[in-house]
Amino acid sequence: MSGTSYDVIIIGSGPGGYVTAIRAAQLGFKTAIVEREHLGGICLNWGCIPTKALLRSAEILDHANHAKSYGLKLDGKMTADVKDVVARSRGVSARLNGGVAFLMKKNKIDVIWGEAKLTKPGEISVGKSTKPVVEPQNPVPKGVKGEGTYTAKHIIVATGARPRALPGIEPDGKLIWTYFEAMKPDVMPKSLVVMGSGAIGIEFASFYRSMGAEVTVVEVMPQVMPVEDAEISAFARKQLEKRGLKILTEAKVAKVEKGANSVTAHVETKDGKVEKITADRLISAVGVQGNIEGLGLEALGVKTDRGCIVIDGYGRTNVPGVYAIGDVAGPPMLAHKAEHEGVICIEKIAGVPGVHPMEKGRIPGCTYCNPQVASVGLTEAKAKEQGRDIRVGRYSFAANGKAIALGEDQGLIKTIFDKKTGELIGAHMVGAEVTELIQGFVVAMNLETTEEELMHTIFPHPTLSEMMKESVLDAYGRVLNA
Repeated sequence: MSGTSYDVIIIGSGPGGYVTAIRAAQLGFKTAIVEREHLGGICLNWGCIPTKALLRSAEILDHANHAKSYGLKLDGKMTADVKDVVARSRGVSARLNGGVAFLMKKNKIDVIWGEAKLTKPGEISVGKSTKPVVEPQNPVPKGVKGEGTYTAKHIIVATGARPRALPGIEPDGKLIWTYFEAMKPDVMPKSLVVMGSGAIGIEFASFYRSMGAEVTVVEVMPQVMPVEDAEISAFARKQLEKRGLKILTEAKVAKVEKGANSVTAHVETKDGKVEKITADRLISAVGVQGNIEGLGLEALGVKTDRGCIVIDGYGRTNVPGVYAIGDVAGPPMLAHKAEHEGVICIEKIAGVPGVHPMEKGRIPGCTYCNPQVASVGLTEAKAKEQGRDIRVGRYSFAANGKAIALGEDQGLIKTIFDKKTGELIGAHMVGAEVTELIQGFVVAMNLETTEEELMHTIFPHPTLSEMMKESVLDAYGRVLNA
């Protein structure tokens, strides 16, 4: 049994799974990871990474087509070759996929290829994968193990999530897309309807608009990017509409009619009116749901709720020896949350001193559209709902020298403080590179930094980061450069 018995087995090799496996190996556990499709999971192969590669191409295209505003001259309009754009994105994923395989080998982690099912506490059976590798440049890693029975004292489920489908508007891979198809278009559609304005929907809407498509976003909630601060959302919407996106809020796609090579969305507004919008393709981006099926959870009595596995603050389920992390364990469904959750889980198993549950209010969220949006902590509305007495600071990109020099002077940074304690309880941003800036506020919140400490922190000049300090100063009536 030496080849099939482990201390820890992790089901799923996405960011949560493979990071947890590495940390387990570092802690001295004999570790294996089970994967049915491709190392790196959705994030690396179909989500976080390849979408950023697509969006980078879109950003370069946008800059090139506005070269004149930088004093530069291009002969003619810059255009995109969709095949080359997609090929670059897939190449980025392939490179990182190989990197995960290297990390497994480096850390002496066994890779078990196939689909896992919990047969009893401490045991899994691995059968043939029903989802073979879809990328020809990413063959099954050599030397991996396959079908059979494996045992471990600790089994961690990290099977991630998949796109949610609405009844009657199920993706078909041709006219109605999920992010899988949207990431690899055969041809560039001239028009799109995007159903849902969360991070996935708005990023693809932004990308395809940069590529020249006419894009309509349909959102059932009153604001675009519903989880964001209302002021930031309104600012982002204005900028997106300036780029030519059509955004319909408090509206839903009631039904879809399919043509030979087009779809007609029947969009119903809150007043009951119906607008018919015909487009080449429709992207369904109405959220994701956990991959809990076929794992044997029901037979073991593992508790689930609304399509996710129920866990405590350390990833433990109600069944001893069975754990869950990442998207399959519930929101927020973010790669960085999954990674940190996995580390907490395995360190608690190992008895590492000082391990404590994750503070979900300090998990940053980023949307990589144009303009970018990033946030952490409470929105202004949520803070008021909690009865907090708050101070709010704001600072515009239009007053920042670096932003002006970059030609990126449209943006806003907003900070929210507890008036009594001076604690930073929320930070919200829209504009260029805010997905890189937000971590400064995340660190500050994690260290329970006060407004006084932030105001006495020296920010380099000229940088976009100076706006973070100015927003803090503004909350206390001390803004300097506005």
